[in-house]
Amino acid sequence: MDSALKEYFSSLKGKKVAVIGLGVSNRPLVEGLLDAGVKVLACDKRRREDFDGLIESLERRGLTAALGPDYLDHLDGAGVIFRTPGLMPDVPQLKRAVEAGAELTSEMEAFLDLCPCRIIAVTGSDGKTTTTTIIAGLLKAAGYRTFVGGNIGHPLLCQVDDIRPDDIVVLELSSFQLMTVGQSPSIAVVTNLAPNHLDVHKDMDEYVNAKRNIFAYQDSSDRVVLNADNEITASFAAQARGAVTLFSRKGALENGVCLRDKTVMCHGRPVLAVDDILLPGLHNLENYMAAIAAVDGLVPDEVIRNFARTFGGVPHRIELVRELDGVRYYNDSIASSPSRTMAGLRSFARKVILIAGGYDKHIPYDALGPEIVERVKALLLTGDTAEKIKAATLAAPGFREGGPAIFDCAGLQEAVNRARGLAQPGDVVILSPASASFDRFKNFEERGNTFKDLVNALQ
Repeated sequence: MDSALKEYFSSLKGKKVAVIGLGVSNRPLVEGLLDAGVKVLACDKRRREDFDGLIESLERRGLTAALGPDYLDHLDGAGVIFRTPGLMPDVPQLKRAVEAGAELTSEMEAFLDLCPCRIIAVTGSDGKTTTTTIIAGLLKAAGYRTFVGGNIGHPLLCQVDDIRPDDIVVLELSSFQLMTVGQSPSIAVVTNLAPNHLDVHKDMDEYVNAKRNIFAYQDSSDRVVLNADNEITASFAAQARGAVTLFSRKGALENGVCLRDKTVMCHGRPVLAVDDILLPGLHNLENYMAAIAAVDGLVPDEVIRNFARTFGGVPHRIELVRELDGVRYYNDSIASSPSRTMAGLRSFARKVILIAGGYDKHIPYDALGPEIVERVKALLLTGDTAEKIKAATLAAPGFREGGPAIFDCAGLQEAVNRARGLAQPGDVVILSPASASFDRFKNFEERGNTFKDLVNALQ
């Protein structure tokens, strides 16, 4: 009997299959389709020379490529279209193709259909990656064979035949991945929701509705984990079809995960002392609470305690780069939204030197201003959003000239050098941009690695 993946690929033979975007997640998909004898049209807005010979290599295996600015103008006759997450499903070319009979799907949607085991998936505006990593780490520590995918890990569709029914898959899913899914995981986690990606989504409603899909197709045997302290996620409880587990850092819960006397309680039993969590910050406490709610019944409490004492976090998320002359430098490049930066600032007991600014996602910065006034001693701004962040800070109640001192910097190099000159022993310098990276960097990882290189080069 053929494997599930072979059967799926065989069902696509004889159809024109378009794969949009030759990024990390879609390359194994293209190769798998070609190996199965499927006619593949790869569409990418980049130029042929940007692929370092990849296109020519795939063309020798039967690929047809549509590259450059008009890459979406070749979908006529397509039977199946695999959408890259960053491409909205309502662009005119996709709409016309679907109206003409094409099936619009994605690598992740196909995986959700074919995966033979339990899936735990995490979404939210902040904390997705850390929560996903904690969940996967807890499961592995408890002895489960665990696969991690979605926004982190590896593309999983072409690994589906290696996954056994008693394994567990843990996924981090973005709003872009969730927009068109028609299936939900057995355990869904929503960490929190705040304005984000409004440079791409039409409005906040579209963003929230995409996130809602992570549990919209569950049934009564499934579970959704929701943040009771966030107004939007708390409202999801009334819409859930499966069991609801709430977590709250601020209030008591009889059935759920909450705090009591600096101890994380799960359904009334003590699970984890706050002091045992190695990661700094209240937001990481919330990430642990979400993870504990997700793995309840799967991972023993003692495994949770041992893991929390040793887990040092994920790169680019309040990552300690080095200590130099009594000053600690932290890389929080993942902080691409105001709420994320606010969480980072709250992780430290004293005022910090903050480097912020970047690509403009057209989200409001009003709430960030008061946090900067309260928690920042010097603000170093660079990038497209520098003026917005400065304006929010100047308009914040309690702002006084020099509190914080504000400096405009031409780039990250100047910001790091100025931070070095301002910092005194005992200070914290943190890159936490409150903005995306695309004004000057390929992604937040490149931005964070550049910051680390600059900090490590300081003499």
